[in-house]
Amino acid sequence: MSALLFKLRNVPDDEAEDIRELMKQHGIDIYETSAGNWGISMPAIWVQNDAQLPEAKQLLNQYQQTRATDARKAYNEERRLGVAPNFIQKVTERPLAIAGIILFCLFVIYAMTSPFIKLALTS
Repeated sequence: MSALLFKLRNVPDDEAEDIRELMKQHGIDIYETSAGNWGISMPAIWVQNDAQLPEAKQLLNQYQQTRATDARKAYNEERRLGVAPNFIQKVTERPLAIAGIILFCLFVIYAMTSPFIKLALTS
């Protein structure tokens, strides 16, 4: 019986390809499901043989730890060199989107608190 190994929703293509290649190198039989025509199914990588699942999970955990460490090192190096985008740069890239998000948050706060404020003022 097959077992779920890794969900592929919002996973970068290079990471998914690395995982496929890693499983292939270690002789773990996998298959992949897609999101389907409407994108509502679960895209994932499955292990075909349950007996291989512990080994596959161990390999996946090692890969993800290595990937996270490498990404952290690359980000810290970018920050050290001054090329990593900071908060102000991100805001200036999309000022209208940021303003819209802030306005929406303020509206939600107003909608949630206004009944209580009106109730307090009328009593």
